[in-house]
Amino acid sequence: MTENITKDRVVVGVDGSRPSIAALRYAARIATAFQAPLEAVTVWSPPAFTDPYLVVEWTPEHDAEQVLDAAIADAFGDSPPERLTRTVLPGPAARTLIGLSRHCDTLVLGSRGHGGFVGMLLGSVSSACAAHAHCPVLIVRSGADD
Repeated sequence: MTENITKDRVVVGVDGSRPSIAALRYAARIATAFQAPLEAVTVWSPPAFTDPYLVVEWTPEHDAEQVLDAAIADAFGDSPPERLTRTVLPGPAARTLIGLSRHCDTLVLGSRGHGGFVGMLLGSVSSACAAHAHCPVLIVRSGADD
């Protein structure tokens, strides 16, 4: 199955945070420079403990799709990059992105996402990906794209 996956694409992890939107913009610049497709990825995990009635009413995958769509709109307005694809995947963020890194040219991430503590320079997902990815990883700080 993996032989059909192109390795020339630039993958960017997006969680809707300001650093991830900055990473999305920067990844678009890299994809343009490399003449490569850009894949924006949002990863979701179901909550560990949930009331069964809430599960019927709430779909985390749909929420993740909305986060991704809103981030793309925030980053590019009405003009997203032509070769942009949107991907929403279940699983732990770091592990899922590290897995994707096997099949891409570059992985781009924000310096910290929504889960980061104030004052942290590097989030747990970006740190894990930088340490374990199978391709070069670029970590973008919020405001670096301005």
